[in-house]
Amino acid sequence: MTDAAMPVRQGFHLVEPSPWPIVGAGFAFLTAVGLIVFMKDLAIAGFRPGAGLLLIGIAGILFTMAGWWRDVILEAEGGYHNPVVRHGLALGMLLFIASEVMFFVAWFWAFFWSSIGAGDTEVYGRYDFSGGIWPPKGVEVLDPLRLPLMNTFVLVTSSFAVNVAHDNLREGDRQGFKNFLALGIGLGVLFVITQAYEYIHAPFAFKNSIYGATFFMATGFHGAHVIIGVIFLFVCLARAWAGQFTPRQHSGFQFAAWYWHFVDVVWIFLFSCIYIWGSWGASIEGAVGGG
Repeated sequence: MTDAAMPVRQGFHLVEPSPWPIVGAGFAFLTAVGLIVFMKDLAIAGFRPGAGLLLIGIAGILFTMAGWWRDVILEAEGGYHNPVVRHGLALGMLLFIASEVMFFVAWFWAFFWSSIGAGDTEVYGRYDFSGGIWPPKGVEVLDPLRLPLMNTFVLVTSSFAVNVAHDNLREGDRQGFKNFLALGIGLGVLFVITQAYEYIHAPFAFKNSIYGATFFMATGFHGAHVIIGVIFLFVCLARAWAGQFTPRQHSGFQFAAWYWHFVDVVWIFLFSCIYIWGSWGASIEGAVGGG
């Protein structure tokens, strides 16, 4: 990024007219329609367009994201992101992470509401599904001290590597920055692969299981956030190779690092609450790494 002064007299950046808001809204609407048609399995003149509409909508959203963020990068490279603008962008990122925190609060709430009140007979079907205990009667769980524990070390190490990369960038060590950032990305990919293996061999399913539903929703959405974070960091690595970050101005990477640390903290809570506390005393026979 350049440290050139913004070529306007006031401190804010008034963006040029952009097609991306209306384009993104159109593709988002198409995605919603496609999802509804696909889930309802609706047919039009004997043709079922749900899957096609959904794929086009998702592809359009990804195209919009790439184009919009490309314009933001060009604005930064053009010197428009002065300290006032960067402060506003930082506040926006912090508010976004705060909204993500509340998103995961909802899944933790669902988990604790189901597990702590497993024997509540006043909730319709709760006792029938849980047997009055948690984990529910007859449910075999993953051994938290095998693959989940290994994945915890992998993600924490990845977060540490990203932090070291940030320090190297601020000190002007661009090669060290790129090396540690690549290491963080590689560990993030390893985390995703390991969790996919864990899902495939899980001894419980999402369907017909209150334990499986709460487990897969919470950990699955976290896995999706890890994938998003890996993409975020990879884009930063590509920008680093293009020489777009400086020790004084690297907001894009700073936001990616914040997001990655947030993902790491959420996983620590997931591991502690769902994998360890949520499986305490349950049978792990047949689970990944089980005896």
